[in-house]
Amino acid sequence: MKESSAATTSTGSNEFVQEQEKRAREGVLFAIAAYTIWGLAPIYFKAVAHVPAFEVLAHRIIWAFILVLVLIIATGRMQRVVAAFKHPALLAKLAIAACLIGFNWLLFIWSVANDFILEASLGYYINPLFNVVIGMVFFAERLRRLQIIAVVMALLGVLIQLVTFGSVPWVALALASSFAIYGAIRKKLPFDSLTGLWLEILLLLPFILIWFAFFAQSDTTNLLQNSWQLNTLLVMAGVITTVPLLFFTGAAQRIRYSTLGFFQYIGPSLMFVLAVGVYGEAFTVDKMITFAIIWSALAIYSFDAARTHRQAVKAARVR
Repeated sequence: MKESSAATTSTGSNEFVQEQEKRAREGVLFAIAAYTIWGLAPIYFKAVAHVPAFEVLAHRIIWAFILVLVLIIATGRMQRVVAAFKHPALLAKLAIAACLIGFNWLLFIWSVANDFILEASLGYYINPLFNVVIGMVFFAERLRRLQIIAVVMALLGVLIQLVTFGSVPWVALALASSFAIYGAIRKKLPFDSLTGLWLEILLLLPFILIWFAFFAQSDTTNLLQNSWQLNTLLVMAGVITTVPLLFFTGAAQRIRYSTLGFFQYIGPSLMFVLAVGVYGEAFTVDKMITFAIIWSALAIYSFDAARTHRQAVKAARVR
């Protein structure tokens, strides 16, 4: 009987391990899918570059509102939405986050349409370093020595571009800072990704509808006068917003968040390739120097993160 019980326990343990490995593999695939879609997003926004950036943002919010609402209902999250309105203070903080992500989306759309994809990619490269600084300033997190070196190097890269070449990568800095502050606010709010996204879109929607009703003046505003191809592209703005987030959420549920972070460079790397190799943006000397320093800083940051992750795993196994 003891042998039978031991065999059953062993079989159950093996099945559990296999299930965990399967979920980890799924998580890796979901992470790759999410960051690949984000990295290839400039292709979509280039296709609608003739439409004013704010109008594209409006379509992104409207169609994402509808698509995410369907998902909210399908996944039984509507009670969470209703519960959120019982906490106006939390909604006020979420409104600030919504404004930040709305600004981030608008600036990214504008940067793609105006040939600043290279700077946008730089912004998402340095975003992890902004997160480190925000963690120190707002969450009293202590920086490790290599993290400090990485942050100082990133600052040095921007200063060299400013002092030597007289230019500031303002698109990169604005994208990185707005997304990092947005992430810091969302980290403190008790909303899951899907519910939080829909609430953010809901908070922005009235302003978008007012703009459409009273201020929109471009030739593409009236969908009845557009070609079906253009209307299809505009509706796809909601898909571009929602699908990678669903992949990201699926990945975050299956693999460690620290592991997920190692996939974050897929997006800006694909943007970099598109900017230089496909859309012919100039990779000038000032950008070469800045990118080289930022890449070096990220190598140090990634090495430190990998080492810390290994130490944490080792410590967990000992316990």
